[in-house]
Amino acid sequence: MRHPRLWPAVTAVAAALGVVLAVALVLVLAPKAPEEIAPPGPASADPPGTASIARTTAPTADGLPAAKPASLTIPAIGVRAGAIKDLGLTPDGALEVPGDATTVGWFTGAPSPGETGPAVLAAHVDYKHVPGAFSRLKDLRPGAQAMVGRADGRIAVFTVYRVDRYAKAAFPTDEVYGDTPDPELRLITCGGAFDRASGNYLDNVVAYAKLTAVEA
Repeated sequence: MRHPRLWPAVTAVAAALGVVLAVALVLVLAPKAPEEIAPPGPASADPPGTASIARTTAPTADGLPAAKPASLTIPAIGVRAGAIKDLGLTPDGALEVPGDATTVGWFTGAPSPGETGPAVLAAHVDYKHVPGAFSRLKDLRPGAQAMVGRADGRIAVFTVYRVDRYAKAAFPTDEVYGDTPDPELRLITCGGAFDRASGNYLDNVVAYAKLTAVEA
């Protein structure tokens, strides 16, 4: 479990994600501006004369080894991100944010997708009047799949089991970022009403998913 290094980050991030995204990494994910996207790893070669077939296996109890996320596909809401940006912390302890509407970001202080624990991917709901990569995150339903291409060539397949919206003032940090016994995924963006006075959305939308298959 790599979460001891996650908690310092979680306590510091609430003020960073701007106006149209909100990567909730504390009691509340602070707004700033939205952006992000991602790509898949190489497929294993098949013997000459055979068709290329994805090899799907059940996840192991210990999850996968660490590997950076390279792409994200969520067919149910039309997400196809072909390049995922690393998100760290700024010198003042705030979460870095993507720079455009379509980019998806991975918080590097959390596990990588497929490792034991909750991996965190975030993107904007909209940015400068452009729909964000997670503009339809609130429409996800249990049973939908999110496929994360990894730098090691594997595809981690997550199945959504819950989608919630939280007021930023009451964000359940432990529930979203706390340790999990199995590999899980958190998809986070802004939601709810937009407060023009502050330039921020009032809520965060969080989709919870579990690793259910691995394709190589």
